[in-house]
Amino acid sequence: MSNWPDWLPLRDQLRPLTPYGAPQVPATARMNTNENPYGPSKELSNAIATRIADVAQSLNRYPDRDCLKLREGLAAFLNSLSGTDLNLENIWVANGSNEILQSVFLAFGSRLALGFTPSYSMHPLIAKVASVDWVDGARRKDFSLDTEQALKQIEELKPALTFVTTPNNPTGTSVSITDLEKLAAKCKSINGLLVIDEAYAEFSRQPSAITLIGKFPNVLVSRTMSKAFAFAGARVGYLAANKETIAALQLVRLPYHLSALTQAAAEVALDFKEQLLSEVRQLVQDRDHMIEDLHSLGLTVIPSDANFLLFTGFKVPSNDLWQRLLAEGVLIRDVGLPGYLRVTIGNGAENQAFLTALKGAL
Repeated sequence: MSNWPDWLPLRDQLRPLTPYGAPQVPATARMNTNENPYGPSKELSNAIATRIADVAQSLNRYPDRDCLKLREGLAAFLNSLSGTDLNLENIWVANGSNEILQSVFLAFGSRLALGFTPSYSMHPLIAKVASVDWVDGARRKDFSLDTEQALKQIEELKPALTFVTTPNNPTGTSVSITDLEKLAAKCKSINGLLVIDEAYAEFSRQPSAITLIGKFPNVLVSRTMSKAFAFAGARVGYLAANKETIAALQLVRLPYHLSALTQAAAEVALDFKEQLLSEVRQLVQDRDHMIEDLHSLGLTVIPSDANFLLFTGFKVPSNDLWQRLLAEGVLIRDVGLPGYLRVTIGNGAENQAFLTALKGAL
């Protein structure tokens, strides 16, 4: 809505905005929001249902507002992947990683925020909602991060918050742990925080920035259970950081923010982590096969460490190609980069449907 009524005291910075969200339209192959295409196994679904039934008997009481058991489980999960020594004091959890990031802006947005676009479009949007000034940093033409230029911008602008998404959305490109360490050191020198968005970390070949937290107290790593854990419908995001950072976030959290049902379901999902991560390995293999298939069609694919591919090289406008695919029942994503489209890696049938429709549409 663009013409808001005069009687509505809407903040000026919100008036030109539109709500964030990918198109929700009927499609046989939904490959536009980077979800895991493999739903929970019957064993996991039954385990969740059993636990939920038990928790439901006490829904007259508020949930554990500190989410202690879930935070312990998430710390153990990260330690198992990265060889770190985190505990629950290093973890915060919320209704999706966007709520985590909103809390970060609310708590630490004392100066401007810096990010490097194209990247996750919710970062500048949440900044605006939280009344934090946002500055777009520079990326190279191939969408990789120019670390030396980023270091100069941090030194010049002295942001309170510097955002780096790795693997990056919508491009899939990663930032090396060596470059992240340089950025962390520079942010520390200007009393700023480095916020690393690792929503797709489980799909990546790169080491996790979780390993930097012990060395750099100013590093915050945002993660989610929506992608690798096939848990998008549960809305569970979490943050790993220095314990003082986690304690400060309590100043802006809402009381009892994460329901007892959500906590219980996420705790059960962590018990099935090996099963879920095996599906991640399958998706990584399928991603690499998809790259070969797109190359065989004469298309260019941006190197990806995520569960999606950004591709170009087609001769028609990106929105026209998007519409042609949708007409064949395949929904992918126009991310607003002229000449590019993004496709999520699906299951075998979805991937084949996409490739068949794409061949006919080019």
